[in-house]
Amino acid sequence: MKDEDITKLLGQPLDLPCGGQLKNRLLKSAMSDSLGDGRGSPTEPQMRLYERWAEGGAALSLIGEVQVTPHYPEKPGNLVLVPDADLSAMQKLAKCGSVNGAHIWPQLGHAGALAHGPISTPKGPSPLDVEGLQCDGMTLDEIHALPQAYAQAAALAKEVGFGGVLIHAGHGFLFSQFLSPLFNHRTDAYGGSVENRFRIIHEVIEAVRQAVGPAYPIGIKINSTDKLEGGLTTEDALEVVRLIDKTSVDLIDVSGGTYFPGAASSSDGTSSSGPYFIDFAKRAKKVTNIPIALTGGFETRDQAAQALRDGSADAISVARAMALDPTLANTWLSEKGGDPEFPIFENPPRGGVTAWYSMRLTALGEDSEDQFDQSPADALEAYEKRDSERCVDWRIRFG
Repeated sequence: MKDEDITKLLGQPLDLPCGGQLKNRLLKSAMSDSLGDGRGSPTEPQMRLYERWAEGGAALSLIGEVQVTPHYPEKPGNLVLVPDADLSAMQKLAKCGSVNGAHIWPQLGHAGALAHGPISTPKGPSPLDVEGLQCDGMTLDEIHALPQAYAQAAALAKEVGFGGVLIHAGHGFLFSQFLSPLFNHRTDAYGGSVENRFRIIHEVIEAVRQAVGPAYPIGIKINSTDKLEGGLTTEDALEVVRLIDKTSVDLIDVSGGTYFPGAASSSDGTSSSGPYFIDFAKRAKKVTNIPIALTGGFETRDQAAQALRDGSADAISVARAMALDPTLANTWLSEKGGDPEFPIFENPPRGGVTAWYSMRLTALGEDSEDQFDQSPADALEAYEKRDSERCVDWRIRFG
């Protein structure tokens, strides 16, 4: 494709079913930036980070791991969107991330069985006791409380100025666990068939829509696969897309993989072979009219343009490339173009590459990325030390 054709394709606005619009097709996908203050509130570096992505041309930035309850967080650097949160700080984050015509949405979540043990007692759809993962099962009352928790968080998101919300049903967290037969062994209305495993998500979507009204964007992130034996299959994931198509969702964010202990991560390798989930997204496009955003493995402008041109997706969601270059959207939307240079790590420790990117986000939020020179091992040590310190603050704040 000619450069001017690529910029036109990537720069085309995306209309959402609710009437909202994203100004182009390049999104900053949800990452666990781990920049909350340990008490569930945003920090100044976090505000600056999302401001930089907005200034850099992204149509939408998604805030990873914004919890609807403080009791099941993914990590102590998460935000918590509840009535007694620091709503003025949330409002400032929303304002920073909305400059330059951008959207910023919180990804609303609940870690369930994968909740951070030092500050939680994990609970999932069913009790589990496997190597590296033990959790209790949720009661019916606890499941029935979820729609109101998500609706409350979504209403607060709208109140403080976020442009929409994304419901997290991927990557092995609670709603992903409900969808996965590996986690969900229930024999009541919330287990068994795909329709039953999707039931609580459907109830949450309806409650959120009622709370925010018809014109407010609601997205959902789903797995195309758990990448686990006995987990969510591709065919089941396509059935989930068909079920979502019957709801008022405005954007389906397709991803995959899980943080189940010992599972292979799509993103923690030292190199990439290109976008991960294109084949599934292309199939999903055939069973829904809801716009599809595709997340995972995009490293070049040509990859992004090709996925849009061949009908695999309606928007391209980029994480690590935008961590390397927060102005990447503007670069890809210019005729000159250009792609980020990805670092190559020799034998990084497990989790070290992810930690390196997380700590780079901190440097971006502090406008100090030019001085960032940590190795994956150093980044992992710094990340874990910071988390340990924040756990103390979390317990003081939330008990």
